[in-house]
Amino acid sequence: MKGFHINIFYSEEDGDYIADIPDLKYCSAFGETKEEALQEVLEAKAAWLETAKTQGKPIPEPKYL
Repeated sequence: MKGFHINIFYSEEDGDYIADIPDLKYCSAFGETKEEALQEVLEAKAAWLETAKTQGKPIPEPKYL
């Protein structure tokens, strides 16, 4: 399985950086810096994948580049 694409962008409204993984529904995180947002979303990704495996839910193939 290839890696999942991660978007990182600054949100004026929130005043923080937002990171999300489009292939993993509702998998997102935020941080004061891009690096912090990335670290947080990687932790969220690990939790998302572990939960999916534990609950027997399918893990989508990455489709975003």
